[in-house]
Amino acid sequence: MFTGIIETLGKVEKIERQEGNLILTVSSRITPELQVDQSVSHNGVCLTVTDIEGKNYKVAAIKETLEKTNLSDLKEGQAVNLERAMVSGARLDGHMVQGHVDTTGVCTKVEEADGSWYYSFEFEPTDEHLVVDKGSICINGVSLTVVNPTEKGFSVAIIPYTHEHTTFRHLKAGDRINLEFDVIGKYIAKYVKLYMPAVKS
Repeated sequence: MFTGIIETLGKVEKIERQEGNLILTVSSRITPELQVDQSVSHNGVCLTVTDIEGKNYKVAAIKETLEKTNLSDLKEGQAVNLERAMVSGARLDGHMVQGHVDTTGVCTKVEEADGSWYYSFEFEPTDEHLVVDKGSICINGVSLTVVNPTEKGFSVAIIPYTHEHTTFRHLKAGDRINLEFDVIGKYIAKYVKLYMPAVKS
């Protein structure tokens, strides 16, 4: 479980293919504090640390993960948003994030607004992809608040701190992003889909 508050940035040092899987070697200032088998969110995707050597550690993304996220778009030298699993009893500054990406979307517009930034996104909606105005959403691992939702998209406002300390400063129109919808909203949507037809009948 994560909070969507990015702890630091990592750098993709090496990308290797092992059959249908992708092995990422990442360097980060938090590497000395990691342990093998520990869960770390990479651009919102929960991956397990499999090896640690010096400042670098390795994680593996299996075919299922690659099909539902933008990890296959990563390139060597690219920055990734990192967050370790939340600590029980700590303040939940973002929202409840599982690190289980629901789908990918596309950035359609980036607008600077007198020191802050507005990013607009589109995605293929389904009954379980619930986006509500002022609700929570996780984009590339970052907990954000939805503004101006539409049938197929929404926007978010980015403060200078988030812009400077996450990969949002590199994000541009046309880039693919990872989306994880609010887990509470997903349960509500699932409940309505399963049980409301029975209530009406």
